[in-house]
Formats: sequence, structure tokens, C-alpha cells
Amino acid sequence: MSPTPASAPALGQSLTPGQLVMMGLGSAIGAGLFLGSGVGIAAAGPAVLVSYLIAGAMVIIVMHAIGEMAAAKPASGAFSVYATDALGPTAGATIGWLWWLQLVIVIAAEAVGAAGLLATVWPQLSVPLTALGFMVVFTVINLLGVKNFGAFEFWFSLLKILAILAFIAIGIALLAGALPAVQSPGWSNFTAHGGFAPNGLAGIGAALLVVVFAFGGTEIVAVAAAETADPGPSLARAVRTVAWRIAVFYLGSISVIVAVVPWNSPALKSPFAAVLDVANIPGAATAITLIAVIALLSALNANLYGASRMVYSLARRQEAPALLARTNASAVPVAAVLASVAFGFAATVMELLYPDQVLPVLLNIVGCTCLLVWTLALLSQWVLRRRADKAGTALPFRMAGFPWLTGLGLVILGMIFVLLLAGQATRIQFLSMATLAAVIAAGSALARRRRG
Repeated sequence: MSPTPASAPALGQSLTPGQLVMMGLGSAIGAGLFLGSGVGIAAAGPAVLVSYLIAGAMVIIVMHAIGEMAAAKPASGAFSVYATDALGPTAGATIGWLWWLQLVIVIAAEAVGAAGLLATVWPQLSVPLTALGFMVVFTVINLLGVKNFGAFEFWFSLLKILAILAFIAIGIALLAGALPAVQSPGWSNFTAHGGFAPNGLAGIGAALLVVVFAFGGTEIVAVAAAETADPGPSLARAVRTVAWRIAVFYLGSISVIVAVVPWNSPALKSPFAAVLDVANIPGAATAITLIAVIALLSALNANLYGASRMVYSLARRQEAPALLARTNASAVPVAAVLASVAFGFAATVMELLYPDQVLPVLLNIVGCTCLLVWTLALLSQWVLRRRADKAGTALPFRMAGFPWLTGLGLVILGMIFVLLLAGQATRIQFLSMATLAAVIAAGSALARRRRG
């Protein structure tokens, strides 16, 4: 895991340790938690907590593996660089380009989604203009330097964290009967309406496929570590927060929802708002909508940053046009930012012109990318850790439980891939991603052969 020229710091290092840690705390709190968790609850009932435990355990393992590699070798290409070191340049280029494509497509979905949510609160807003406005604002933020990106992510993450903690506090007060003029629903919803697992193991498996994607985005911390002045200790702190943030933010909030609202209630279309309605909190739906908008904009900001740094890293390794590796006087990869946002702008315009026609197809192709990223990250860590141990290399941050936890993570991911192949819609999604990955791998290998 020794440094190489491809990972040498040509970018700025203006992110503070506090910003990196806060990014680690907030990176997994997306709009999917606020708006989409009801889908998992409907699939598994209260046993959705088992699905979150399995997915959470896997993400904890993955983040510790990525953290070990990133602390030893901070690189803007992160897991793409580590896959290159461990598995070869084709693997590194393939996962790098796949991740970049996923991010630039998701950027469009987030801009349109945030604009659409705001329009439900203020109907006079123009969704197309608002979506494009969001794209412009966050493009400017990213062009002004990593310090601005870090500041926005810090405050976005703080707002999301405070919202989750406030929600859990309200839920506990509601269940304890401490809210005035509101009767506690008690704890019967955990076992009523068909029991704890009304849909059995099949329901838990179906929910697992839903909830695992809620954790997508946690890997952005490894990318950002390359632009932190003292990445080793900061990254270690960020990674160590993963376990308790999953326990508090996900298991805590989902436990409150399951306890307060019956798992088969139609109100779970907006689960957080449903709990606040039971607690008789005025303006609950509006509050959750605005929090979801913040989560989407936070993800848009982070994904634009991550996409630009990944394609910059690919260019540094001659896996993308050399122009994308250039930086300005402020150490910002301007061409990489503009190239990333150009694709995002195009996808946004296509979604606005042809709603629900173009973007769903694109998202379906790259939807499983995070699972492939996590799989290659664990395989890379397995190879690089054994290599480091054999050479007696001291690592600044060591993943505990190696190799058993790495193996467990791969087993869980293998189980998720089996579940993906079992369903028709998810099988198409998986095979689409696999086909795209094969095309990218072949193109990368051919380009490298031509370069000699």
C-alpha cells in the first residue's frame, strides 16, 4: 500500500478533519431513509430491523476495509486506485468509470427530485428551472474549491443528523407517553398484525435488497480523505463512527417507526411524517419534505465532488483524457468538474423533457454499482492487507478481525447478488450493470494495449 505517483497529492488539502468526520456521519443519511424506508417495512414488517442489521454489518465491514487502504494511501480515486494496485488496471478502470457514470446519472435524479419535492410545498415553483438552478449552484460551489464543498457538506450533514436525533427523541417521548394530549401506542406493533416477521425470510430478503442501497454514498469519505491535511487519523475517526451512526440513525429511527405505525399502514408511504402525525406535531409532512430536500442536495453536492475526483484520478492514470487531470491555481480539477456536470446537465434536461422515460433506464443500468464497488473494495483489501502483512509494513489504521470480517462481508455481498438474480426486475438491473462493466473493461484493456 505504498504511495505511487498516481496518488500523489496534486489536489488541494483544504478539508478539515472535522469536515471529514462530519461527512462520514452524514454520508449515509440520504433521502432514501426519509422517504423510502417504508418500502422495506412493507416488505418485511418489523423484521426489517434484521435486514438493516445485515446490511449495516456489511457496510461497517466495507468502510473499515476502505478506511484501512485509504489511511495507508490517500488517493482521489480511492477504491479504483486500490483495485488497480491489488487486481490490475482493468479492474481499477472498470470500477472507476462505473462509479463515475453512476454518480453523474444520480446527480440528475437528485436535482429533479429535490425540485419536485420543493414544488409540493411551494407549487408556484418551476420544477425545470429549480432543478437546473440547483445544478448551477452546486457546480459553482465545486469550482470554487474543496473548502467550499467541505463547508456545505458539514452543515448539510449537521442538519440531517440533528433532524434524525430530534425525530428519535420525539419517538421515545411518544412511546413513553410523555407527550401532552397524545396517547402512547405502546410496543404492540412489533408483534401485532401477523407477528414480528409476517412475510418470513422472503420478506427479510426482499427488504434487504431495498435497504442495502440506502447505505450507498458512504464510500465518498475515502475520496475526500485525499484532500485532507492529515488524512490518516481523520479517516480513522470517520470510519469508527460508522458502527454507532448505523445503530443510532438507522436502527433507532426505524425502530421508532415500526413501534408507532403498523407495518401494513398506507401512511408508511412517508414513514417519518406518519410518526410525527401520530405525535401531533404540526407541519410534519412539510418538515420531512424539506429535510429530504436537504438530503438530496447534500447528495448532489457530494456526488458531483466524487465524480470529478474519480475522473480526475482516472486521467492521472491515463484511463481518461489527459485534459481532465489539469487543475487551476486553486488546485481544483476544473475540466473534471465541468465534464462531470455536463453529463448531469444533459441527463437532467432529458428527464425534464421526457419524464420517467430516460432517467429510470439509466439508473437501472448503474443501480447495482455500489455493490460491485464494495465487492472489489473487499477483494482489494484482502490482497493488499496480505501483501502488507507479508512485507511487515506498518499500517496507520488496521481493520480488526481480518481476514474473517473481510470474508464475512464478501459472503453477505454474495447473498445479496443471489437475491438480485432471483427477482426478474433486479436480475435485469444486475445483468445490465454486468454488461456495461464488461464493455468498460474491454475498452480499457484495448486502450492500454494501443498505448503500449
